[in-house]
Amino acid sequence: MKGLADKPNYIIELLEGGVTLEDVIDGHICEQALVEKSAFVVGDLGALMRQHVCWQSTVPQLQPYFPVRCNSSPAVIEVLASLGLGFVCTNKAEVSLVLEHDVPPENIILSGVCKQLAHIKHAAKNNIEHLVCENEAELSKVARLHPSAKLLLLLTTEAHAAETSMAFGSSLKSCRHLLEAAKELGVQVVGVTFHIPSSCQDLQQAYTHALSDARCVFDMGMDLGFNMNILDIGGGFTGSEFQLRQVQSAIKPMLDAYFPPLSGVQVLAQPGNFYVASAFSLAVNVIAKKVVARCWDILSQDENNEDTEFLYYMNEGVYGPFSHKLLGNSISAPSVHKHVLSADGAAYPSSLWGPSLDQLDQVVERCLLPELSVGDWLLFSNMGACGLEEPSCLSSSPQLPVYYTVSTHDWYEMQEAGVALDSAMKNFSMVQYSA
Repeated sequence: MKGLADKPNYIIELLEGGVTLEDVIDGHICEQALVEKSAFVVGDLGALMRQHVCWQSTVPQLQPYFPVRCNSSPAVIEVLASLGLGFVCTNKAEVSLVLEHDVPPENIILSGVCKQLAHIKHAAKNNIEHLVCENEAELSKVARLHPSAKLLLLLTTEAHAAETSMAFGSSLKSCRHLLEAAKELGVQVVGVTFHIPSSCQDLQQAYTHALSDARCVFDMGMDLGFNMNILDIGGGFTGSEFQLRQVQSAIKPMLDAYFPPLSGVQVLAQPGNFYVASAFSLAVNVIAKKVVARCWDILSQDENNEDTEFLYYMNEGVYGPFSHKLLGNSISAPSVHKHVLSADGAAYPSSLWGPSLDQLDQVVERCLLPELSVGDWLLFSNMGACGLEEPSCLSSSPQLPVYYTVSTHDWYEMQEAGVALDSAMKNFSMVQYSA
């Protein structure tokens, strides 16, 4: 396995000779055994390529725009930019990051329902014309600071409203007034965007309603003389190919009816989790342990372990890389590093906690694990959409180290697809690692 110095701020480890991602994790765990056993992340850049191939083969009519807030890793941005994705940014920093990777301004959308004035000015300065708008106050700001903007109206959906108590987006009823206000202010409206959450149980009904409303807004806009040519169906893609096929089944007949290819409407989507979730794994260390006596419901009791429960404290929690737990998202149970063996194969009810001793800092409420010892490692998969590179003042470490990997097979596939990373290749330095 060779380490390729890509840029001063990250390294890509090229896996050769049958070396696997598990070997990489083992190697870094062995390195950590000699230091303070800090948590770390391993990213498989080849997974981005595989997800892109899946996206193109399943929903070829949807142009993917990656929401940068989902994962702002420079390596991720560079790979996805090379694959030709567009990007959705919510602030000035995200816009600057994407522009640094030579993404054309026409492939960037400035989102966010309440944009700071400086962010709108920054978009105007860098010729980023596509902005999202949902209310008249925001419309007035854009008209004053970025009069050449091309707006996408954020349309609320029943599915999104059912998920949150916060009202985001403009209702179909109020869109006519917003379009008329834009016309009076001389600001162009070119399309509609909406969002169906991944938790939605009835995708068929949700997309049918949302696409029908979007068609109505397009008709209103065209009646007022706007050139309506962009439809953004938002995010809500879990990363599962099965769920993506469900979405395709729900939207295809509606798109064919309301926004056929001959209409000239460009149809976008925002697959954030879909591209990056499975590409990153998080390794955390057990730093403390408690044993408590609990009497579980008889239906869930294990005949050997019914009175034993373990509480494990990890060196990262909800004030670090598991912060999405605070937003109501569940964390899947981790796997145990292979060096943790149980002679009798016993598993015990366990709960996993962060290091803060805060009652909110519970990462996993209950799962079955072999008995662990302080110093053992737990591996959490599908962590690519968790802001792993964002430092937190309450985290036990200011910023987790991220080790990027790619297999030789995936590397060649990526190069054939146009992910040359030419600027990085010129500065590769060969560093030998042991598997």
